[in-house]
Amino acid sequence: MEAMGYKLFQSFKTGRSWLLGSTYIVLEQSRALSAEDHDRMRPGLNHLAFHAGPQAQVEALVQEAGQHGWRVLYPDLHPYAGGDDHYAAYLENEDGFEVELVAALS
Repeated sequence: MEAMGYKLFQSFKTGRSWLLGSTYIVLEQSRALSAEDHDRMRPGLNHLAFHAGPQAQVEALVQEAGQHGWRVLYPDLHPYAGGDDHYAAYLENEDGFEVELVAALS
């Protein structure tokens, strides 16, 4: 989050929050889980998408993310898995959470 310009706002036992301008994002683990594992294909959250700067910044984030356990989804289609006019990285972590890092339009 910090690499995309967000500032850490809060850190607590079950999560963290970040700020960027008027955007406020909180990620936390619920105390009332209905399942042990996340599955982005079940109803609920599929993925989060972020504007991540120019293409070079997206690729730098992909490299850094790999050092933290994230892998590129659809590597054979990267960075155009979302279509020929959509430069983005689709990443998944070991828990099955997906993020999409979208490059700014040229």
